[in-house]
Amino acid sequence: MSRLRKGVSTGLAAGTFLTLAACSGGGSSSVPGVGGVPGASEGPGAHDVGLILPLTGRNAAYGLRMRDAAKLALSAKGSPALDVHDTNAPGGAEQAARDALSRGDAILLGPLTATETSAAAPLAVNAGKPELAFTSDSTQARPGVWVMGLTPEQQVRRMVDAARATGRRTFAAFLPDNAFGHAMGDGLARACRDAGLKDPQIVFHTMDAQNIDDGLKTLSAIETRQPAAPAPTPTDVPTGPSAIDPTGETAANPAGTAETGATLPTTPAVTSAPQAVPVPPPPFDALVLADTGLELGRVITALQADHIDSSQVQIMGPALWKAFDGKLGALHGAWYAAPDAHDRMGYVAQYRALYKQAPSPVTDFAYDAAALAGSLIRQGGVTTQALTRPDGYMGVDGLFRLRPDGHVTRALAIYQIQRGGGARIVVPASRDVAIRPS
Repeated sequence: MSRLRKGVSTGLAAGTFLTLAACSGGGSSSVPGVGGVPGASEGPGAHDVGLILPLTGRNAAYGLRMRDAAKLALSAKGSPALDVHDTNAPGGAEQAARDALSRGDAILLGPLTATETSAAAPLAVNAGKPELAFTSDSTQARPGVWVMGLTPEQQVRRMVDAARATGRRTFAAFLPDNAFGHAMGDGLARACRDAGLKDPQIVFHTMDAQNIDDGLKTLSAIETRQPAAPAPTPTDVPTGPSAIDPTGETAANPAGTAETGATLPTTPAVTSAPQAVPVPPPPFDALVLADTGLELGRVITALQADHIDSSQVQIMGPALWKAFDGKLGALHGAWYAAPDAHDRMGYVAQYRALYKQAPSPVTDFAYDAAALAGSLIRQGGVTTQALTRPDGYMGVDGLFRLRPDGHVTRALAIYQIQRGGGARIVVPASRDVAIRPS
């Protein structure tokens, strides 16, 4: 693997490291900004890395932080210049990409959303320039256009692999009927197919509480699993003292006679208390969820009603749970897949020192993309062969590998939610990304 890290520059051979030009206060090859964009370069042909992001409008907060992360990654002496374009300017992402390509940029980083990527990608492909897009929509991946965001498919595949290692073989999903839910479902279906497992049963639900209850009842087959209440068991002999037999002598002397030979009054039949019968497990041993917020609360209530818990089923959810896993104690034992937070500690410290605020997770993709582009340019140029080297690269969120088909494989850790809330890593992120057929 190659590592994107500060102060190391040893070439592109397998097992060596890439330079991560990430420092606070270091020199930069960028000249003072133009058009109000710090770090942008002047003059056609003077810049090498095109960055297209929303710098104005409703997504500007994301775009500006991502721009700062890219600047941090290219802040060392000898780094290529950063050519920044606003996708919210007239003409949108298409015009931003067109402008960057016309200025001779060697690679495009961005844009942010799937819609913007679909507009910019054809231009990059036609120009023969690689594009590292920040969307998490895997449908935008294609040869020459890589999806750098953390996709639902990456998360699900990692969890399926980990669940299989614990013996799980029958997967199901209960998902919101929206784009994210369908992406999680598609990812699960592909992961099961690639692993040689039978097709998962997938049920989608609306936001309506009744629809959630009904949908999970169907998926879990609770009506066929719920045993009938046991009938009371009659007995002719009381089991101890009672209002009729306060001494308990009848139980001790079933014949109904005292030592004096007198016959005691006959006691009526009593019934034994019904015993709780365990509910059999549902017809799956691993379940993927994708809800957040109020809908997740409703799903948790339905799971409890249908006797689905971590003692029988490995529940798995999205990396979005990481933001509020302290409130998810009711799902203790459940998993989600996400980058190991320890991997990005150095980056967070550098970003905070320079910009006086912590980076949001989406900035990680801009940082890694810029660091990778800068390193390849310094080493001789951005080529598909260099981008898709089999052993991948070590970024701020861990190991990642760009596949020739535009998909990105990421090494993610498995977090397990604890009984009191919060989560801990139970399966560390791999340091060796397996090569999957494209």
